[in-house]
Amino acid sequence: MIRKMLKLLCSACFLLCGIMLHGQSVADIIDSYENINSNEKGDGDVENKENKSPWPTFDESKLKVESDKLSKILIDVKSTRQLSNDEDDLINLDLLELIIEDRIFNLEFKKHEMPLSAEGGFLTGIIYNISGTRINSEEDGLKYLNKLKALPAYFDERIENLKAGQIRGVSSPKLIANICLGMAKEISESEADDNFFSKAVEGSSIEKKAIAGILTQVIPSYKKLVNYLETDYIPNAPDAIGVSAINGGKEYYKQRVRYYATEDISPQEVFDIGMNEVNRIKEEMEGIISGLEFEGSFADFCEFLRTDPQFYPKTGRELLHYAAWITKEMEGKLPDYFNKLPRMPLTVKPVPAALAANYTTGRYSGGSYKNKKAGQYWVNTTSLESRPLYVLPSLSLHEGVPGHHTQIMLAAELDLPKFRKSQYLSAFGEGWALYCEFLGKEAGMYHTEYEEFGALVYEMWRACRLVVDPGMHYLGWSREKAFNFMKDNTALSIHEVGTEINRYIGWPGQAVSYKLGELKIRKLRKFAEEKLGDKFDIRAFHDKVLENGSIPMATLDRIVKAWVKEVLLR
Repeated sequence: MIRKMLKLLCSACFLLCGIMLHGQSVADIIDSYENINSNEKGDGDVENKENKSPWPTFDESKLKVESDKLSKILIDVKSTRQLSNDEDDLINLDLLELIIEDRIFNLEFKKHEMPLSAEGGFLTGIIYNISGTRINSEEDGLKYLNKLKALPAYFDERIENLKAGQIRGVSSPKLIANICLGMAKEISESEADDNFFSKAVEGSSIEKKAIAGILTQVIPSYKKLVNYLETDYIPNAPDAIGVSAINGGKEYYKQRVRYYATEDISPQEVFDIGMNEVNRIKEEMEGIISGLEFEGSFADFCEFLRTDPQFYPKTGRELLHYAAWITKEMEGKLPDYFNKLPRMPLTVKPVPAALAANYTTGRYSGGSYKNKKAGQYWVNTTSLESRPLYVLPSLSLHEGVPGHHTQIMLAAELDLPKFRKSQYLSAFGEGWALYCEFLGKEAGMYHTEYEEFGALVYEMWRACRLVVDPGMHYLGWSREKAFNFMKDNTALSIHEVGTEINRYIGWPGQAVSYKLGELKIRKLRKFAEEKLGDKFDIRAFHDKVLENGSIPMATLDRIVKAWVKEVLLR
């Protein structure tokens, strides 16, 4: 007993000495990071406090200061992490290490010089910013008008970023730049009173002033960007779609995969896991086809699903109604799978018109307790011929409940450090949402063989991502090869295959996080079930997975295994 007490005393002294040596507690480290975060935005976006600009700026000297500050904090994170045994502290330090290393990498790589993506990049950021406008006071109106006034300078800086990137061999491919050109053209050719800028303040006290600002400040800014993209950027952009074609691209892609997976894994390992999953899922799909007694090949069946009108909605309202029905049906089953559920309600809405053309089939738009805004499950009601109903249960479980809405709004209710409240890790969040599609099978949410096949289509879709993303960005695949691989292995519509492939081209590494995260959660559940036997409680398992918000998968692994040990000792 005396020896044990001495050992505990020595450990405490060692921890105290370590903290004193570095002069930092975990709370101090978090404060240091959040002080940076209060003045600077992700990927090097620094809020311009001096001229009160509402848009990000990218002053090189400030970015260097940010990088130096982050590097010092990272040293404290790593040294303190080695000394701490407190689980809450370890979770904070795990997450800080991951996101600080990523921010430093992006600052050094100058990611802001490659700000385009298949969904618009910084142009989409403007849409989100403006679409969230609420004019409830004179101050709100002045802030909005200031945004319009500051937009020309913001566009000028973005153009300079694009120029600097191309000079050093870092550029988005022609395909992505042309997509963004189309988005910019739409605004540049619009009437001042007929675009998302004017609609955001329609009927408000500042509508007339805003329209004047759109005419003199906004539209000319978009026209300037269009001219630059057409005459300079696109002619000099690479034809190659993979990020490995740019200067330092292979190392960049390796880092993106590690970051999005939140574990140390190589692009080749991701590719190999993907091929194994594709083969496994293909067997299950062929089993369903055989059970349906369909006469023809796998490709014939996929073509049948893509082209038969019975599988497609006739109106956007029909699509929205079915999505809402699925969501309400699953809500009724949630108490069977969770002890704790979020207070925030969920609604179903169409994807905003300004985004719909280049947008995915569905997406979750988070609710806000602060702004009294319900969570929104967005459904794309354009191109109805590419929105099959048989995949809607999977999509609804993923984007709504028990997927993104449940996970994100539970996290919003947690008492967490500020830096964690808005932190979203794809491997955790998307892995959870994809796991919820799998959970739908247990919950009886797939009512027909076609919906069961649709669930496998979505699972195959995410497995294909593990193949085509490193295929294009690391192994030199062409867009055509990636497109055909996904088309031949899924029943996704041709339109959707195309928009998905474009998305992966413009967002290297992110697409692999879904399936890797899901596989990790399923592996941990299997581990818990095998170890606990009759003591396993699915509600308790789900609560344990979600109780800390968005965390690295290695952290989740430690937490779940510690929970299993705790349950065994009860």
